[in-house]
Amino acid sequence: MKSDQLIERLAAVFALIILVGGSLLVLAPFTTALLWGAILSYSSWGLYRRLTAAVGGRRRWAATLMVLVILIVVLGPFVYAGFAFGAHVHDIVALVQRLFEAGLPDLPPWVARIPVVGSSIQTFWETLTSSNSELIAQLRTLAAPAGKWILSAAIAVTHGLGLLALSIVLAFFFYTGGEGAGAWLNAGMRRIAGERADYLLALAGSTVKGVVYGILGTALVQGILAGFGCWIAGVPAPALLGLATFFLSVIPGGPVIVWLPAAIWLYHGGATGWAIFLVVWGVLVVGMSDNVIKPILIGKNSDMPLILVMLGILGGAFAFGFLGVFIGPTLLAVAYTVLHDWTIGAPAAGALAPDAKPPVAGEPVAGEIGRVKKTP
Repeated sequence: MKSDQLIERLAAVFALIILVGGSLLVLAPFTTALLWGAILSYSSWGLYRRLTAAVGGRRRWAATLMVLVILIVVLGPFVYAGFAFGAHVHDIVALVQRLFEAGLPDLPPWVARIPVVGSSIQTFWETLTSSNSELIAQLRTLAAPAGKWILSAAIAVTHGLGLLALSIVLAFFFYTGGEGAGAWLNAGMRRIAGERADYLLALAGSTVKGVVYGILGTALVQGILAGFGCWIAGVPAPALLGLATFFLSVIPGGPVIVWLPAAIWLYHGGATGWAIFLVVWGVLVVGMSDNVIKPILIGKNSDMPLILVMLGILGGAFAFGFLGVFIGPTLLAVAYTVLHDWTIGAPAAGALAPDAKPPVAGEPVAGEIGRVKKTP
């Protein structure tokens, strides 16, 4: 009799493994979109609840309006930049091929006048850029496949934009079914972490919001501001420059890599006034927006180390593609925060756990998860 029960239990476990494994296999192509859709819906849940109340409790109407707003605010700039890239792709390919074929440019005359090291730099550069240089030969061999590289990048970005659009559509279902998802997650975490489940969910939830608002939100605003400034100054392809600024905003001084060459291009083109305007715009508007926007969005700067943000963006892009730029730093931030609390911050976390606010009915993923009473 016992052997029959054992066989039945093993069969049930085996069937459960097949069921769960098959489900994960079916959902695997949509994992990236599902992750970002869940993060988007959770990060904007407070706005969704207020919008639901404003439309008389009609949740589907509120979810539809939220999806439309996110499509315009989040997806709109990327789609516009994608069309701009498509319009200039032939010019970009021709420019890259000309640069590869021509080799490295000559240094400005003032470099040779730098005390002590100027003449050495000039001599080294002349040797490097000579017609017999191996580097020049290698650059010329790279001219032919340059167009293929750019085309592959365009295809990857297009695929990523498709996943981003899908994640925003999936956010609709997270809005309408958020309570059920929150109940499942709460129940699962209580089985794993016991009494600390509420605290850990609150910690993870506040970290997700901090990354989405403080890092990605600020980068998006800086990218829009940089692109707008380039458009005013008459720089070609301002949408592409804004997109580049978005990716470089996580690096200290990263936006300078975009607007400073654009200002130099304006100066050499004779538009000295617009060059000065772009420098002032880059320093005062784009550069200072990080110090102004981030405190407004999250109330304080993110405590996540900068190296983890950069690794999250790069590693996320390799692991998840275009959407990994958003998902990577978010996952790393949650892992870093929870592990830091589990190790260094364990005593303080134990004191906080009893004061954690329990989930309220009607709130997803441990509700408005970030409300944890902190000790003074």
